[in-house]
Amino acid sequence: MRVSVTDEQLREAFDMVRDDPAFAESVKAMNEGRRPGEMLQALALRPELLQGFTAISAGQYPGGIVERDVKELIILEASRANECQFCTGVHIAVAKMLNIGDDPIALLDQPDMQTDRQRLAVQYTRAAMVDSNGVPDELFDQLGRHFTNAEIVEITFAIGFINCLNMFNNLLRVTYHGEYEDLTTAES
Repeated sequence: MRVSVTDEQLREAFDMVRDDPAFAESVKAMNEGRRPGEMLQALALRPELLQGFTAISAGQYPGGIVERDVKELIILEASRANECQFCTGVHIAVAKMLNIGDDPIALLDQPDMQTDRQRLAVQYTRAAMVDSNGVPDELFDQLGRHFTNAEIVEITFAIGFINCLNMFNNLLRVTYHGEYEDLTTAES
């Protein structure tokens, strides 16, 4: 990672968000004497951004109204396309913890193994990333048959937000080191 954070900076920043369910896995890691993922370490250098991340998360991840497996596939598809090693690694671990298949990345390329909502969310993610001004009306109409307007807003936000995080992580060379693998096996 291109920036460094002290243990004291981590403790101070995470004291502000320790009760937030969006950080449950990271707080658990810290309680076990491990550091959270590098992205959250970087955000801890600006606690206001970490808190903002918390506020956004409360509205859409891991909370929100769209089921988490759909959002995990959106995250994985965008992160794979953006070559974000951190987000891809973390969310493969999270997807496995949530029992979204043994190989969540392979699932992205198997639409016949996805629910209609998963398939459409992945297609929408791909289309948005190719040309967000050119998402075909037919695809948007299909979304409207499977998602409410509020759900479409949530998945659209998820696509934009994960692209922002992918860029943040890539620019800072944030790396996934398997921090969540222990949680995956512990939860399974």
